[in-house]
Amino acid sequence: MRGMNLRRLLPTRTEVVLADPESGGDGGWQNVHTFSSLGVPSFQWFYGSMIGQMAAMQIEMVARGILVYDITGSGTILGVMALAQSLPMLFSSFMGGVMADRIPKKQIMILGMASNAVIAGAIAVAIAMGFVGSGNPTLAVWILVVAGAFKGIVQGVILPARQSIIPELVSREQIMNAMALNNLGMNVLRFTAPALAGYAIVGWGYQSVYFIMTALFVIASLFALGLPETPVVRQAQPTRAISDVAGGFQYALREPTIALILVFTLFVVLCSMPYMMLLPIFTEDILKVGAAGMGILVSVSGIGAIVCSLVLASLPNKHRGTMLLVSSLVLGIALVVFAFSTNWLLSLAAMAFVGLGQAGRQTLSSTLLQHYVEDAYRGRVMAIYMMEFGLTSVSVFVAGVATDYIGIEWSIGSLAMLLVVVTIGVWTLSPRLRALQ
Repeated sequence: MRGMNLRRLLPTRTEVVLADPESGGDGGWQNVHTFSSLGVPSFQWFYGSMIGQMAAMQIEMVARGILVYDITGSGTILGVMALAQSLPMLFSSFMGGVMADRIPKKQIMILGMASNAVIAGAIAVAIAMGFVGSGNPTLAVWILVVAGAFKGIVQGVILPARQSIIPELVSREQIMNAMALNNLGMNVLRFTAPALAGYAIVGWGYQSVYFIMTALFVIASLFALGLPETPVVRQAQPTRAISDVAGGFQYALREPTIALILVFTLFVVLCSMPYMMLLPIFTEDILKVGAAGMGILVSVSGIGAIVCSLVLASLPNKHRGTMLLVSSLVLGIALVVFAFSTNWLLSLAAMAFVGLGQAGRQTLSSTLLQHYVEDAYRGRVMAIYMMEFGLTSVSVFVAGVATDYIGIEWSIGSLAMLLVVVTIGVWTLSPRLRALQ
């Protein structure tokens, strides 16, 4: 299976210009098609593993939110659940970055996904045995909080390795193509997995969803076994892990381009991601479409994300800083519309643009970081980048509490307005970010 040939499945190639900003030229015309990275066997194994992992994660986003809201009916508890998973991720990601720079990333990915399978299986059994359900909400919340904390630790360790391994599997010119295809796969799953999860909840209950997640994590682990043993940058003198963490932050701070991308990206995430965790409130109380409707909303956002990912996979390596700002602006405006919409069709349309903007932001920010970072710091810088998943919990918690006082519309809408204003300000005042190629 090691030489899985996906070339026969790929569409006709299209010509794109590949630019290397460090070469001072346009990179010339090269024969690279939209799906070129999938012609690399090692990237095929990575892609199979990513599909399994992200399918499970997309399913959980729907299942956990609806499960918690069904049991408690509280926006604050939704925020607490986000904190329970994201705060441990925030701290474990630092060690995950150090491990990614010291240990073969393949080993980290296999161990992490096997651990996720155990956690998902344990929740499935707890639901099936009645420990997690409306009959005992206090016990259910505690079980989900503890499981979320363990999952956050595992995710914090695995995500820096999963992000930073991509440039080791493809050529430098293919990094944006690989990142876009990586996001394409995730967004196809956003289009399909949540809708299936919603209908599975209605038809077979929550336990079926968590059993499916367990199987998907096992599949992801098996695909990771096929990855090559990528090289590790050896240190001249061994240092303590805490020193490596500090060194990663020092590097990010002294490199203005890296610092600018990280700070802007983290701000966008803080303002834009809470809507996802609080989406059950929109579907239950505002739009009144239930679990199936929530699955459809998330799937529609996946359509916009798929379109964006395909476009970015086909584009040359030019004007990526400007495209990052445009994506963030589109995301902010779309979230403002969605937050205050009470019309189902308008909400669907807004969600499509949310997906488009989110996919552009994710692909371009990670691509720019991977392009400009030094190899010796790649894992640690991507760990700082992964802080977005941990810091999201802070804004989700604040937005969740605010929802119980000012309503979900203003809770999410005000963050989206702030995102629009700050993005316009950065566009105006930061020529460095605009000029990144």
